[in-house]
Amino acid sequence: MVPGQQVERSAGGQGGRLEQRRSLQHQAGRRTSALLGRPARGRGLASSPVLYLMLLPSAAFLLIFSYAPMYGVVIAFQNFMPAKGMLHSSFVGLEWFSFIFRMPDFGQILYNTVAIAGMKIIFGQLAPIVFALLLNEARGRLFKRTVQTFVYLPHFLSWVIIGGIFMDLLSTEGIVNRLIQGVGGQPVFFLGDNDWFKFTLVATEVWKSFGWGAILYLAALSTINPELYEAATMDGAGRWGKIRYITLPSLVATMILLGALSLGSILDAGFDQILVLYNPAVYRSGDIIDTFVYRQGLLQMQYSMSAAIGVFKSVVSLLFIALSNWAAARFAGYRLF
Repeated sequence: MVPGQQVERSAGGQGGRLEQRRSLQHQAGRRTSALLGRPARGRGLASSPVLYLMLLPSAAFLLIFSYAPMYGVVIAFQNFMPAKGMLHSSFVGLEWFSFIFRMPDFGQILYNTVAIAGMKIIFGQLAPIVFALLLNEARGRLFKRTVQTFVYLPHFLSWVIIGGIFMDLLSTEGIVNRLIQGVGGQPVFFLGDNDWFKFTLVATEVWKSFGWGAILYLAALSTINPELYEAATMDGAGRWGKIRYITLPSLVATMILLGALSLGSILDAGFDQILVLYNPAVYRSGDIIDTFVYRQGLLQMQYSMSAAIGVFKSVVSLLFIALSNWAAARFAGYRLF
């Protein structure tokens, strides 16, 4: 056979398989539509009122708690006085934005926010991947389910509970410092030392959430064709070889997608966690935008300045969400919107 004809036949075979796959997907979609008792196209409000009624509570919640309060953003451009209200408070334009950028502490607060959130994103992605790979290699089904149950549990506990536990564990008289002293070290004030506080926040957050974060990676691992591992075994590949050449490449798209999605929360360093664990001694390393807004807005009643900081944070988050959408489409072939 001429090489050109062989290439043409190969391309024709691939095209035929592709058309066959599309036909099967189309038939499956039509069967699903038939099972649901509705046509595949031409859906409208009159033909599916029950589905739209089911959507109403979520839509109402979104409108009431997400869109309606956006009217209050106007106080970021006013010298807001509660007695006068939003309609009669004086308009000051961008004065509050200029004020917060001139504040001597705002640069440190912004740095703390980005540093803590960035470390949480990085280690919050690595820990679930490592855990999913290790759990995937376990043989016993009962053992795997038991481990999954235990590591998922902290995700469902609030930081009020977990914060109290860590305060006892990490205090100078806690069990962690006793272990450090037992091996000849000096006690560490994890929650009161600026050199340790950031890493304490990251470590405790990763411990709390890595089990829940591994769910998607475990789901991705379950979709890998077992024949690939069988072929690798016949070729003499060991366990680490299979992980390197089969498992990890199969997780790349999921890693990129989750990493891109996490960029939108680059200024969300964990308000509830830090509010529970921090104290004035670690404001220099642990104070973030959300805790600063809480103190200025609710405790000191600087409503306009707090609203301006919130608007700044929202704009930055929007830019990073757009960047994450581009990154997901560019590297993972998946568009968020």
